[in-house]
Amino acid sequence: MASAKLLLLVATSLLSCGVILADYAPMTLTIVNNCPYPVWPGIQANSGHDVLEGGGFFLPALSHRSFAAPAHPWSGRIWARTGCTGAGAQLHCATGDCGGRLQCAGLGGAAPATLAQVSLHHGNDQTSYGVSVVDGFNVGLSVTPHEGRGNCPVLACRKNLTETCPSELQLRTPAGSVVACKSGCEAFRTDELCCRNMYNSPRTCRSSKYSEFFKRECPQAFTYAHDSPSLTHECAAPRELKVIFCH
Repeated sequence: MASAKLLLLVATSLLSCGVILADYAPMTLTIVNNCPYPVWPGIQANSGHDVLEGGGFFLPALSHRSFAAPAHPWSGRIWARTGCTGAGAQLHCATGDCGGRLQCAGLGGAAPATLAQVSLHHGNDQTSYGVSVVDGFNVGLSVTPHEGRGNCPVLACRKNLTETCPSELQLRTPAGSVVACKSGCEAFRTDELCCRNMYNSPRTCRSSKYSEFFKRECPQAFTYAHDSPSLTHECAAPRELKVIFCH
């Protein structure tokens, strides 16, 4: 009884000081593998944010995995790793590898990889999301919100760009198969293509013939560091956010 009275006193005191005791509405994150082959999703949180699901897991073809999103602000990126082999905690992937681990545990994926970029519970419980091929492309994906308020479009890069990738950007296996499409930055490492040093500003970081290839194929995606989205959104409190590979 004393504990209950103490909790009530603390809650009353916090409210009187203007502190609001409320969580954000529950949200589910669902990662769907619509590909005809297995993928190993990777999840990297931005600095200071929670590592979700250990940062990575196995997802068979035509399956999905759902888990509760953080009930506080969170941001990070999600991508697919492909062509993976390994055992136990070790995993080596042809694309999107994160240091040879099954669970990336905070590490990012090796380029080239298509990224879903997500920011949850910011502002007035807004959810922001997008698709990026700034680091290149390995698997088509879409980001789909469900039951949100406001403008909540599906954003995607659906085409399989490994089929149309310029030869100088192709990432091939030892057997010669094209498994990913590099960005101009990844392929040539120049300051201009990577928007580094004197090119690291909206004024000097410009599109290139390589980023324009990605933009033609995937107009909704970010294609270079200071690219602007072609489709804006203001999506509040969706009940679920789906990242779907090969969709």
